[in-house]
Amino acid sequence: MKKWLLTLGFGLCIAVPVIAQKVPTGNPKDFKVKTCLHSVSYMGIWRGQAKLTVDEFLVKAKELGYDGIMLVAKRPHVSVLDYDSEARRKLKARINELGLELVCLAGYCDFTAGIDKVGVPNVEIQAAYVGEVAKLAKDLGTSMVRIFTGYERPGIPYDKQYEAVLEGLKLAGKEAAKYGVTLAVQNHHDIGLHHNAMYWLLKEVNLPNVMAAWDAWSPTLEGLSAEEIRQSVFKMKPYIVHTTTADYIRIPRYKYDNHLTNYLLQDAVLRAVPMGEGIVDYKNFINALKEIGYQGYITYEMCEVLDGGGSVENLDKAARKFLEYVQQFK
Repeated sequence: MKKWLLTLGFGLCIAVPVIAQKVPTGNPKDFKVKTCLHSVSYMGIWRGQAKLTVDEFLVKAKELGYDGIMLVAKRPHVSVLDYDSEARRKLKARINELGLELVCLAGYCDFTAGIDKVGVPNVEIQAAYVGEVAKLAKDLGTSMVRIFTGYERPGIPYDKQYEAVLEGLKLAGKEAAKYGVTLAVQNHHDIGLHHNAMYWLLKEVNLPNVMAAWDAWSPTLEGLSAEEIRQSVFKMKPYIVHTTTADYIRIPRYKYDNHLTNYLLQDAVLRAVPMGEGIVDYKNFINALKEIGYQGYITYEMCEVLDGGGSVENLDKAARKFLEYVQQFK
């Protein structure tokens, strides 16, 4: 299915075809468990985490039995700086050879970065990067890029930061539309984190190719109840085209105060654990996705220090546990 996005080019109104991602149908019978593995899980960025090359990751995802993959669009994986047209052609061929679906690319942006430096066109720079990732996505054979909003900076009026995010998403959406790509905005950065805020933001953006990558772990860390998380899925129903899962536990922290001869409670640190072993109520969340007839993939990521360490063997064990866990929703 294609939608059309109108953009301005040399003062003219031009219709650009956009490959629309499948939004929830409202019919639970249309829900299917389609699994996707995020390459951040084997990228070596967390303490002790094993680092695989892109090809090693592709083979790993195939061996583990995942339907699709999500590739990090930055170094050390698939950076726009490193993949020329020939490298893109080879990677696309390799993905097809292994029988994997490239579900989306993971873009990394922050539309409020540098907002205190008015001389630098940061929003334009961020939007241009997203546009380049969208072109990369098209060349590799996917029509979706996951992106972020912006972190809230101290000392800057909230509406100024919100406006930067709004402008950035509109600019990035129009750039992505040139390549028929949908941007899936993840509830990850501060701006638009809550479902009511994200819903409002996407309504203001008002572009057919700017949708939502809606996750359960952020609302959990916000302190929302199980029912509130369930309702967030229903609220975001018109926009949800992707979701990424990861489970965590809270490790308590205390600081010794020698003036009081006592320990003072600090904010907990989070650590990753296999699916179903942490604080995120995925039975509630995925069943809500099922209720609304969610059409996308369920992606798994290991994006923190993992219980048991970061060896390939332990990462594989957790990746297999995810595949076992989601079978209950078929």
